[in-house]
Amino acid sequence: MNLFHSPTSPFVRKVMACAIERDIDRQIELVPTNAHASPPDLLANNPLSKVPCLVTGDGFALFDSPVICEYLDSVGEALPMFPRPGSALRWQALKLQALGDGMLDAAVGRRMEQAKPRDAGREAWLARQKAAIDRSLDLLETEVPHKTIDIGTITIACALGYLDFRFAAEPWRGAKPELAAWFEAFSDTPGILRTVPKDPA
Repeated sequence: MNLFHSPTSPFVRKVMACAIERDIDRQIELVPTNAHASPPDLLANNPLSKVPCLVTGDGFALFDSPVICEYLDSVGEALPMFPRPGSALRWQALKLQALGDGMLDAAVGRRMEQAKPRDAGREAWLARQKAAIDRSLDLLETEVPHKTIDIGTITIACALGYLDFRFAAEPWRGAKPELAAWFEAFSDTPGILRTVPKDPA
């Protein structure tokens, strides 16, 4: 399998964390990609020109991290990241995945827009994204994620890690002690520990 990736993408991190937890990461070859440049090899597999994009061994292209992670759940014999269909645990995991992905959409968009010239419309949009993240953090403090390693907890950990990585000037831990304690403990899981983002040298 080939994975078009960027080393700082939190959605790529989510995919690789799931692969590591399922012990199939060695089956994935990373293809460094600048999606903003719309390289032809990425466009041939993903017309949206986004990473992550996974090309399976038989040449089938998949994109969007929830889809890729669900596909990886079908590879190998390890415990799945997606709980059994119809179970309460599955709905809980999918809810956390949706919350984490939403936080990441807001945070990534906010980072990209912050570098652009400011006007009233952009300031309002940035404030709306920050408010969405803040409300999500409030919810997670009152409904601390479970300790089980699944698609939901992996996604939340990637979202919190991205806030640390890109918004260090806006620390969240002091006001969210329960969530901070959960994240500190969960960060020791191999998938999260081995995928900590770093800016390219």
